[in-house]
Amino acid sequence: MKYKSFSFLFLLIGFWACNPTEEDPITPNPQSDEVKEAIYESMEEWYYWNEELPAIPDFASVSSNEEFLEAIKFKPLDRFSYLTTLQAFQNAFVGKNAGHGFGFAFNSEERLYLTFVFSESPAGKDGWERGWEILEINGKAIADYKTSSGGYDFQLGGSDPGITNTFTFKLPDGSTITRANTKAEYQSNSVLYKNAFEVAGEKVGYWVYQSFKATAGLSPTKSQEVEDTMGYFESENIEELIIDLRYNGGGSVAVAEQINNYLIQSGNTGKLMYTNKLNSLKSSFNDSENFSKLGNLNLTRIIFITSRGTASASELVINCLDPYFEIVLIGDNTYGKPVGSFPLSSYNDVLKRNDVELVPITFALANSEGKAEYFDGFPANYAVGDSPQFPWGDQRDLRFGAALDYIENGTVSGRIQSQFFRPQWEMIDAMKGLRKEFPVY
Repeated sequence: MKYKSFSFLFLLIGFWACNPTEEDPITPNPQSDEVKEAIYESMEEWYYWNEELPAIPDFASVSSNEEFLEAIKFKPLDRFSYLTTLQAFQNAFVGKNAGHGFGFAFNSEERLYLTFVFSESPAGKDGWERGWEILEINGKAIADYKTSSGGYDFQLGGSDPGITNTFTFKLPDGSTITRANTKAEYQSNSVLYKNAFEVAGEKVGYWVYQSFKATAGLSPTKSQEVEDTMGYFESENIEELIIDLRYNGGGSVAVAEQINNYLIQSGNTGKLMYTNKLNSLKSSFNDSENFSKLGNLNLTRIIFITSRGTASASELVINCLDPYFEIVLIGDNTYGKPVGSFPLSSYNDVLKRNDVELVPITFALANSEGKAEYFDGFPANYAVGDSPQFPWGDQRDLRFGAALDYIENGTVSGRIQSQFFRPQWEMIDAMKGLRKEFPVY
């Protein structure tokens, strides 16, 4: 069975096809020394940088599994390996979330705005929208949450249902409202916006895509939202496409492949999409994926809107398409994650029995030209600051306006570029582990 989904991740042939072991009747103890030893053993076997592992630390010197994993990670490059539970991992890649269901970001004046709201989340059902300015959280001004390092800690609590926070907003019409919102479980959407516009005599599609999530129950693993979106753009006969990944932290590689197969030209079907490489102990699992054209789109250029929050599977799409398209990046440099992972609890009974899901970096990916080392991210062709105060598809949004400017004039005006700023804090900076792949509050 070939299972692909996750943190710029995929699962190789047979990884979920092994026979499960019987449950051990011993009471689970997730923070035990036995679990820490199992983490180390699994890293020795599967970790991409297994030859760089230090000697196993004294278990008494660390207080948690997370601290133990942090102590043995290959620090120069590994910002990504994490621990979670099997259920949390599975839920994330089909959009089963818990929380308020929104994102936020600062504009150039360091004013905080809602950037997106999932429609079925508690925030979405309460009518929250992109472009609302957040003035206070739990009665405190935004500036009061600034840390000594220049970042922000908004103290919203975990994602557990039942946690309530209060927000005061300034709406686009200038009015002010205060809303209490209680976290709950919900199904998140990946497509935040799609539309088609006439620009310089061409039909241009605009697609805001927040995360690479599969639709539960679909086989093979794919996204119904992606299929519906591509059908829409085909019906609109688009000639250009802007894909907005500025808040997209990654997700399912299987869905990334699905998108690539819709975008690739018919003449390039069958050509190499990417290759993957595991450590020397697992080189027999090294694999490659070729394009297989879906749909009828016939594009020669794609414009991506990017930021430091553009990571993982988002970068995989850009990297795989680069040899076959004119690619233009507008916004800011991407995060830099050319490596991936898959969960290891199925291969270690101690981890499975204690419900500890270890998700370390296990492979690196390269495009058809061998490009694989982009730990510093992909540089933007045109540096353009974010303007979350404006709705999706509004030309006052600097990054969207810059993309239209490029289509019309072949460049981005100096006026737009002169307004570039790089915020000290972005949402991805506040997220760890699995949440970094799917950043949302």
